[in-house]
Amino acid sequence: MSLAPAAAESGWSTEVSSLIARGGYVMIPLLILSIISVMLIVERSIFWVSLNGKTSLRRLGKLNHALRSGDAALVRGVVAGDTTPYGRVACRLVEEGANDAVALEAVEDQRSRLERYMITMSTIITAAPLLGILGTVLGIIQSFELLGARSTMSDPTEVAGGIAAALLTTAFGLVVALVTLFPYMAFRGQVSRGMGRLEALVAAGQEGEHRRDRGHSESQS
Repeated sequence: MSLAPAAAESGWSTEVSSLIARGGYVMIPLLILSIISVMLIVERSIFWVSLNGKTSLRRLGKLNHALRSGDAALVRGVVAGDTTPYGRVACRLVEEGANDAVALEAVEDQRSRLERYMITMSTIITAAPLLGILGTVLGIIQSFELLGARSTMSDPTEVAGGIAAALLTTAFGLVVALVTLFPYMAFRGQVSRGMGRLEALVAAGQEGEHRRDRGHSESQS
C-alpha cells in the first residue's frame, strides 16, 4: 500500500529534475512561482465562494434591511458571529456611527481582505514570462558558445537541441502567467463587486441613522 505514494513522489521528483535539466536553473524560480500561484488561486477561490454563497448573500440582504431601518438591536442580531467584511463594516457603522469618517475607515479596513494577494498574483503574471525569456536568452547564449568553441560541428542537432530546450523556459513562463491571469481577472471582478456591496451597506447605514435621528427629533418636538 505504501509503494504507490512512494512511486508517485519518485515520479514527481524525476519530472522536476528533468524540467530543470532541460530548461536550466531559471526553471527553479518558475516552478516556485507556479506553486505559489496555485496556492493563492485555491485560497482566493475558497474565500470568494464562502463570501458569495447563498447564506452569505441572504445575510447581506438582511443587513441592508436592518441598517436602513435604523434598528441597532436588529443589526447586532444579524451580525452576531459574522466575521465577513460585510459583517465587520455593519458592526462598525452601528457601534461608531455611520458618518463619512467612520464609514471610510471601516471600508478601507476591509479592503485589504478583499484585495489580499492581488499584488502577488499581478507580480507573478508579469515576472513569469520575463523569467522565461531570461532562461531562453541564457540557453541560446550557451548554445552559441558551444558552437563557437568548436571549429567543426559534427552534429548540428546538439545546438538545435540546446535552443529547443532553452525555449522551454519561455513556454513554461507563459503557461504560469496565463494560468494566473484568468483567475486574477475573475478575482478583480469579485473585488469590485465586494467594494460595491460595502458601499451599499454604508449608504444603508447612513439612511438608517438619518431616519433614527429624524425620529428622535420628532419625538422631542
